Amino acid sequence: MPEAPDVETAWTWLLERRPGTRGWFDDTLPPVAAAAHAEPRLRRFFPFHTHGTLKFCRDAPPWYEPPVDDLPYVVLGEPPYSVYTADITRLGVVSTAEDAIALVVAHLPPDPGGDGAGRPS
Repeated sequence: MPEAPDVETAWTWLLERRPGTRGWFDDTLPPVAAAAHAEPRLRRFFPFHTHGTLKFCRDAPPWYEPPVDDLPYVVLGEPPYSVYTADITRLGVVSTAEDAIALVVAHLPPDPGGDGAGRPS
């Protein structure tokens, strides 16, 4: 499966469900992806659909090591949605995609940027 080359392309492919890319086959992804894209603080991250979750990476590929996976994420499926920290601590269960994304944003580090190589600042 090809990875998008940059953050903006990753969001475009995710939202348009481009065949053969991450998440295109997952019918539970669109409401969560749309809610995440509507949140300016999340649009700067690489959206990463994997194993029934929507995660957010600090940088786009190519990853020279595994991507930094230290931000909260949403477990996809039918509502309610569960939101977890990267260390698998459940932050909560909410009834809408918008509430799930609000919970992710509420638990982002104060400055969740990267150092340009995908590592926390």
